[in-house]
Amino acid sequence: MPEFNHDNKDWSRTSDFFSGYAHDFDAIYGGSGPFNRIISAIFRRSMRRRYENTLLACTPGEGKTALDIGCGPGHYSVALAQRGLKKVVGIDFAPEMIRLARLRADSAGVSARCEFIEADFENLEFDLSFDFVICMGVLDYIGEPLTFVQKTIALAGRRALFSLPRAEGFLAWQRKMRYKSKCDLFLYSYAEVQRLFNWFSDKKVTIEKINRDYFVIVDCE
Repeated sequence: MPEFNHDNKDWSRTSDFFSGYAHDFDAIYGGSGPFNRIISAIFRRSMRRRYENTLLACTPGEGKTALDIGCGPGHYSVALAQRGLKKVVGIDFAPEMIRLARLRADSAGVSARCEFIEADFENLEFDLSFDFVICMGVLDYIGEPLTFVQKTIALAGRRALFSLPRAEGFLAWQRKMRYKSKCDLFLYSYAEVQRLFNWFSDKKVTIEKINRDYFVIVDCE
């Protein structure tokens, strides 16, 4: 098993942080106004890009299913349901994120096709698989990711999608300083990302650098 020299995660601290951060996080995708647009363009470009890439990778979506791990306020889940997926299940351990996700699905008129669960993905058992499994902005908070990634890929019938934050560059340094007192944060070198996904040599794995993240597609068919 690869080692990443990451400390053990503290989910309670991470959950508390994201419950309190839910509304500000929500604004990254949904905020309006010129100031928000400028900030998003400069500092959130990677988050927007991985969002757009994920929606593109989950096509054609008509009649398909998806699992959104770390669904946050539901932007991915609701967008996928709006694009024709028949069922999207979102999981997040932060209660306020789940509350916002349910409100978003209801407002968008897709609540019948969206289910949101407040839970820790690692402790959940599943008796079915999904066409697409999405894991965006989650591995940032997991010290030893292999078991988590294995479980994610095992649930994907067609494609599993991941983002991992890059350890290189000014944005990585700035983000690490910003999160230091808030919750555990783990960054990855390209070699670490390759080493992690080399465990899935029977799958087609694509690794793309997008600003501050690595965007990884695992084709499971």
